[in-house]
Amino acid sequence: MTIRLEESTDWQAIYTIYVAAFGQSAEADLVRNMHNDGDLLLSLTAYNDDPAGHIAYSHLVLHQTPGIRACVLAPLAIAPAFQKQGIGAALVRHSLKRLTESGYDLVVVLGEPHYYGRFGFDPKLAEKLKTPYDGPYLQALALSDRGKGANGPVSYARAFAELN
Repeated sequence: MTIRLEESTDWQAIYTIYVAAFGQSAEADLVRNMHNDGDLLLSLTAYNDDPAGHIAYSHLVLHQTPGIRACVLAPLAIAPAFQKQGIGAALVRHSLKRLTESGYDLVVVLGEPHYYGRFGFDPKLAEKLKTPYDGPYLQALALSDRGKGANGPVSYARAFAELN
């Protein structure tokens, strides 16, 4: 399996992966809209001969702690034919390493705590944030000591407000 930065020629495959994985186009549209708005800060595609998965990260503004570099993991999708093979985990680990190396302090995700907990995401850290998605599925991961100090209201990329 190969993980690499998304290329413009990947878009149709990425769109197909999201629609197949989620049974709708909302997540694919979210990625496209973040890309078009310039809010996509990391977009990785996994290949296992064929396109197998995709993960996207966008900017997150922390209004009370603006010196902390934060982002949102959303969405993540694996094509049904490639699920349960560790591709999602590989995408998460690879992308978190890239974000840490790029100086990001915090990642927020809305997802299954059991799944994301194995990468270090914690609902307790996310409780210090005020988001449109507050609750037990909102989790955060500090990539640095500075990330542990994140608190207060946040703003997601504009494309999230357009979700149905």
